[in-house]
Amino acid sequence: MSEERVRENEGLTLLGNRNVKYDTDYNPNLLETFENKHQENDYWVKFNCPEFTSLCPITGQPDFATIYISYVPSVKMVESKSLKLYLFSFRNHGDFHEDCVNKIMKDLIRLMDPKYIEVHGRFLPRGGISIDPYCNYGKEGTKWEQIAMNRLAWHDLNPDNVDNR
Repeated sequence: MSEERVRENEGLTLLGNRNVKYDTDYNPNLLETFENKHQENDYWVKFNCPEFTSLCPITGQPDFATIYISYVPSVKMVESKSLKLYLFSFRNHGDFHEDCVNKIMKDLIRLMDPKYIEVHGRFLPRGGISIDPYCNYGKEGTKWEQIAMNRLAWHDLNPDNVDNR
């Protein structure tokens, strides 16, 4: 089956589309999904976005971060090009670091209804301080709910050395 037919069957409009417009203000409608073909397995999917940018809502100055998204899919998975365009849409969006990270997680939960998800932002310092917000979610009533609580409780037990920021 051709790549174009696969995209059509999955309902994907952005993958392979060379005429995509890059939104520069927050737009969760850019996100697209496809079916998880291994729903019987629990496994991790991890995305790293080292070029995330947003704006400080007070000063309008740019903030730069690496955003890490890890999730255990259920039925739906996020398509990576749509995720890239979605994250790019924060470029001119004014929100605090913690808000950006939580907004990303909540948008992905609404989109995919994953078994588990965590989003970690590692922002470059401004004014001599860096902020690294972390949030997670485990599907209620499943083993992932307790895993989320454990990972949150132990998240910063061994913090990273901050020597390159």
